[in-house]
Amino acid sequence: MRIVFNTKKIQKIFSSEKELLREYGAEQSKKIQIRLKVLESAVNLEEVPAKKPERRHQLKGERKEQFAVDLSHPYRLIFKPAEKPPISDDGGIDLKLVTGNIIIGVEDYHE
Repeated sequence: MRIVFNTKKIQKIFSSEKELLREYGAEQSKKIQIRLKVLESAVNLEEVPAKKPERRHQLKGERKEQFAVDLSHPYRLIFKPAEKPPISDDGGIDLKLVTGNIIIGVEDYHE
């Protein structure tokens, strides 16, 4: 899938192993790099595993058009479809049609 970034700051951090390490530490930066590779190698969002370790899941409420994959608990890599999310027959987002994502950042949205 095509990956873009929500801000230039996020792009700068995620584009440099050194910046990732400085911002998130060794363990988290390694997991971020792995999750980015999984996202990039998938043809569409349906191919990103919904089971651990990635555990792709759609968020709820105000974030209902966003998704997350697990990093080190409780942090998640948050992203959203690059285009207006395509709706499936059942009213949800059609994951097969999501072929690009915008990386929003790393958060603990449980707070």
